[in-house]
Amino acid sequence: MELFFRYVRENWVDLLVFTGQHIMMVLIGLLLALVVGIPLGILASRNRVSARIILTVANIIQVFPSLALLVLLMVVFGLGTTTVVVGLFLYSLLPVIRNTYVGLTQVDKSIMEAGKGVGMSPLQIMMNVQLPLALPFMLTGIRIAAVIAIGVATIAPLVGGDGLGREIYSGINMNNSARLYAGAIPAAILALLADLALERLQNATKVASR
Repeated sequence: MELFFRYVRENWVDLLVFTGQHIMMVLIGLLLALVVGIPLGILASRNRVSARIILTVANIIQVFPSLALLVLLMVVFGLGTTTVVVGLFLYSLLPVIRNTYVGLTQVDKSIMEAGKGVGMSPLQIMMNVQLPLALPFMLTGIRIAAVIAIGVATIAPLVGGDGLGREIYSGINMNNSARLYAGAIPAAILALLADLALERLQNATKVASR
């Protein structure tokens, strides 16, 4: 452990840069998944045929091993961060789509009928009734997607990406445990912090929706 702490003291600036790169890749991939996944989840909740097609495609993407998917994407996007971000986006889609779909379909039909009874349009019911009630489910999907994305981002260097994975793979290749831990421990901490923060937000929305 002494070697680890010495390495961190001597290279803390680089580690901060790698951590920032890791966070940015995850955030961009996750935001893209939200922009695409939430509308797809809404569409799936409105039509059974659409639900079957959308969820099947998302499941197929999720089944691909992460490294295999990144290598396939590298053929299209080349080496670099773009390939990693697209991979994180695709890996984050299923939890976002599925939990949006489940949350919306779990809303009590009587509440929706009450909305219609007071003259709400379908769009108003969706925005003011269904989505707020489905939010705890949606946050569960975002929470799962965030933790998955943080983990998958550690293999980014294998396709020319940046982030904490650089330290992990450098440590493996050089048989340097201090360098390996300097990448792995911050990545694990990021995953734990994301999970805890989103869990608190999820619990807050559950209280607010009661």
